Amino acid sequence: MQAQELGYRENAVGIDPQIVVVTTTWRQSIADNAAQTTIRHGPRARRQTVQTTFPQLLLKHAASRPDAAALREKVYGIWQTTTWRALALLVRQMACGLAAAGLQRGDHLVLVGDNRPRLYAAMLASQALGAIPVPLYQDAAASEYMFPINNAGIRFAIVEDQEQVDKLIELRADAAQGCPQIERIWFDNPRGLRHCDEPGVASLDALLESGLRFDAAHSGFFDAQVAAGQPDDVAAMFFTSGTTGNPKGVVHTHFTLLDRAAAGQRFDKLGEHDEVLAYMPLAWIGQNIFSYAQWLSCGYVVNCPESAATVMIDLKEVGPTYYFAPPRIFEGLLTSVTIRMEDAGRIKRWIYAKAMALARRVGPAVMDGKPVAALDRLKYRLGDLLVYGPLRNTLGFSRVRVAYTAGEAIGPDLFTFYRSIGINLKQLYGSTETAVFVCLQPDNAVHADTVGVPIDGVQIKVADNGEIMVKSPGLLKEYYKNPAATAEVLTAEGWYHTGDAGFLDARGHLKIIDRAKDVGRLMGGPNDGAMFAPKYVENKLKFFPFIKEAVAFGDKRAFVCAFVNIDFEAVGNWAERRNLPYAGYTDLAGKREVLELIKECVEKVNADLVADPMLAGSQISRFLVLHKELDADDGELTRTRKVRRGYIGEKFQVLVNALYGGRAEQFIETAVKFEDGRSGSVSATLPIVDAKTFPALKAAA
Repeated sequence: MQAQELGYRENAVGIDPQIVVVTTTWRQSIADNAAQTTIRHGPRARRQTVQTTFPQLLLKHAASRPDAAALREKVYGIWQTTTWRALALLVRQMACGLAAAGLQRGDHLVLVGDNRPRLYAAMLASQALGAIPVPLYQDAAASEYMFPINNAGIRFAIVEDQEQVDKLIELRADAAQGCPQIERIWFDNPRGLRHCDEPGVASLDALLESGLRFDAAHSGFFDAQVAAGQPDDVAAMFFTSGTTGNPKGVVHTHFTLLDRAAAGQRFDKLGEHDEVLAYMPLAWIGQNIFSYAQWLSCGYVVNCPESAATVMIDLKEVGPTYYFAPPRIFEGLLTSVTIRMEDAGRIKRWIYAKAMALARRVGPAVMDGKPVAALDRLKYRLGDLLVYGPLRNTLGFSRVRVAYTAGEAIGPDLFTFYRSIGINLKQLYGSTETAVFVCLQPDNAVHADTVGVPIDGVQIKVADNGEIMVKSPGLLKEYYKNPAATAEVLTAEGWYHTGDAGFLDARGHLKIIDRAKDVGRLMGGPNDGAMFAPKYVENKLKFFPFIKEAVAFGDKRAFVCAFVNIDFEAVGNWAERRNLPYAGYTDLAGKREVLELIKECVEKVNADLVADPMLAGSQISRFLVLHKELDADDGELTRTRKVRRGYIGEKFQVLVNALYGGRAEQFIETAVKFEDGRSGSVSATLPIVDAKTFPALKAAA
């Protein structure tokens, strides 16, 4: 095996590591030497260890820059600012109130709600006492809270509003199967709760008043509690989505979270003058890293939107310089752009089409600082003036200096679209268990098909079976009360099993293929033995604005089939412009014209796949458009909107059988849950469509 040593000097990380990269291909990586393929930082890498806690950082900011903005929240259309001094005082009062109520070091406190300054203060207040905040998804059903609350033995909860209070009261009332141990529930928004007489339920204002009295009677208590905190103390617990069983509580310390936050800070040169918009769920580790851990590490401003409905408006008003979103957000933004352009006049559509053709050709090179012909550069500047600049402003990205996407794989075409219009969108690789930051893409070294290079402190190796393994200071301490699961993912040598299949390319960049358990092989037929990577195929489909979600099947099958969810807004707009009437989602999804539209998208994906010798066999032979949208409330998606492919395959087994059984259509009736909690069913006879596939290209001799 030949190794190539690359010395990075004055790089984006601000360090001078000696990175050893094994030049390898996918097949070499998997078959020959994957277990030895390791990237590691050498002795000259200057790691900076973090020896502090979140509350200690808060007090540091409050002392050094008391009047600087820490948080902003939009209330009734007006942005309200909370300074570091005011935030520190709020946290002091809340921590003292919680102490008076009986919260002790090592206890767990559940947090549920949207991004609100007082919920951020609640996290800091619990950490100041040595307690452990456990954020849960605000849109989850009450039954989904049961396992985390009981698993962590939670007695106290701080929530946003009446909806969350009602869920917890419902659980507390069920002594047999619920959470009867819940003693106290505090709410932030009093709407609908002013006359609530449930025992143990009170407003945060009442908690703060109690805290004021406790602080006056116990002078020095808060400061002593904060000073007693250690970097290795548990800082938070995040529950996984539980796709294959009960969710697992991922335990992180102050050190693991802050070490990775600081590493990301150095990598992208973040500072106190940056701004972010906090709009993702508090329960998601990504939100906690970007809008909590890095917020306290860097001291920048976190902006909380008024509501989920105003996020796009608030995004434009704030103009964040640092932005993070999962691929589905970028997919939705692109869909909205596509719909608006379809409704534009002929001249505007022509200008947009010409400008985007140029952007796709030279935009990524301009972003990476690569040489571009003088005429193309001039045309691109004109395009920036007429199209790209206004488009960035419309999307709210006019001030973005660094944008990241993670959470699941992003389609290369979607990724390239944003970079081509001048948005410095990059990919990162990580997970809840790694405190997010494992690999990041350096500026001017961004590739659509990779997730970057390991950052400071990270080692990566590829196991014999192609699984990526990670060693990092940011690894979880454990799965709470689950030593067996902990032992499955953490080796005795400190390596973490990611469960992802991938390899390191010749440039030292990590390339992810799919979840290791999802990568399969076709069996039988003309593509017998061909690799099948469902997520790769699904992402290809979702680049089209008309396709919101897709689920591909093919492992141990003779050919690939797929379920498709149409984007109701995009396809509805398309139908209206063609005077095609429809009565709702199910009706629209079954229209012959819509099936032809989706068939065109599928066949374009097949045409793209044929150019990839490894994945040419993954072309979609048959597909159907589902009669309902996949929904987290129905168990088909996780709360982070990831497809539960195995569950969907079981739930819609009759449709899978019809696809592979050669049927032309199939009737199905499906139980659904409505937003108001009621249950019902939706039924339809779904047409099954055959798509054109293409012969694999022969490799040049």
